[in-house]
Amino acid sequence: MTQRRVCILLMDSLGIGASLDAPSYGDEGADTFAHIHQACEKGEANVAGLRNGPLHIPNMSSLGIYHAAMASSGTRLIPLNELPVPSGCYGYAVEQSLGKDTPSGHWEIAGVPVRYEWGYFPDTADCFPKKLIDEFVAQSGLPGVLGLKHASGTDIMDELGAEHIKTGKPIVYTSADSVFQIAAHEDYFGLDRLYEICLIARNLVDEYQIGRVIARPFTGEPGAFQRTGHRRDYATLPPEPTLLDHLKAAGREVIAIGKTADIFAHQGMTQTITAYGNMALFDATLDALKSAPAGSLIFTNFVDFDSSFGHRRDVPGYAHALEAFDVRLAELLAVLRPDDLVVIAADHGCDPTRPGSDHTREHIPVLAFGPGIGSQFIGRRDTFADIGQSLAEYLEIEPLTHGVSFFVNS
Repeated sequence: MTQRRVCILLMDSLGIGASLDAPSYGDEGADTFAHIHQACEKGEANVAGLRNGPLHIPNMSSLGIYHAAMASSGTRLIPLNELPVPSGCYGYAVEQSLGKDTPSGHWEIAGVPVRYEWGYFPDTADCFPKKLIDEFVAQSGLPGVLGLKHASGTDIMDELGAEHIKTGKPIVYTSADSVFQIAAHEDYFGLDRLYEICLIARNLVDEYQIGRVIARPFTGEPGAFQRTGHRRDYATLPPEPTLLDHLKAAGREVIAIGKTADIFAHQGMTQTITAYGNMALFDATLDALKSAPAGSLIFTNFVDFDSSFGHRRDVPGYAHALEAFDVRLAELLAVLRPDDLVVIAADHGCDPTRPGSDHTREHIPVLAFGPGIGSQFIGRRDTFADIGQSLAEYLEIEPLTHGVSFFVNS
């Protein structure tokens, strides 16, 4: 068996420029990475005790993030001749899946573009079909539900949390994504009970082509509610076997860290590791790299970029998270084996400088590096599936159905 191993660091929502079809999604001009960089340059992302000055990401800079961003959007954020030649493969990828949701981005990276339209709930009062809510309440044995609208998760928690505690009715809401979200208090409602009703909802929303049911637990008292790290995503199954499935079938170890397992509906992995927060996720990734066997895949989703900073339109927080992540890359480089490959990518954008709180339709960076990987500009990849195809080739399994490998003489 090959001695090669692969680690995917999925920086959830780090888009690097609007896709050509972005206007169709209302996202013309979106550019998550560039707009964060520019805000830092202008001093608009300074926060005392958190961060100050220009964006400082020397490790990602040396891996080609600015070169990839320039190729993607045509915007020169810094003089590229002042940077070293990137130390691995660098370029960007264009999404072929319809929509801009988390599952389709991840699945396409793993070799399976989503060709069908996701279902969405309209941005109206009582946005859910009455039949769906009636069946959900009846099958779950609930006294009713609250919310029933498009909303920010933190806002609706503050708005309806006290009534939820008083009545025992969970808070049901959605967003511009293909999601059915249920918020409930861990102590007053119960975490296991929340997970139980989410499973019921998962079965009911398949009729409406909804990508995910999301459990949104929180704690605290009125005026001081806080989300917890016990979020759980219940995704529909990918439409075809992914890279993860093929590796598992080939007897390889597939280690899912963070919410990766939820996104793939717990299909295709041999080990699931739970961790909350970007730094804990990085710790778990480093631990996995120290012991993962030859031929394995480690896939970590760094959700904070999206959930804590992108959706909340927190530019300083996003910039600080990028800098903290960048510092940890030095530790990762130090534990790589000679045949290891690391891929940094994203699943969509979530430009924190734009109004609203939705994802943005953007290109993603593709940075592939390791001790044995030479510098190579891989340009524009016409599908995220090129990543999965490249990893299938690198790990020496049969080619996937979709995508073209970017490796030459690997």
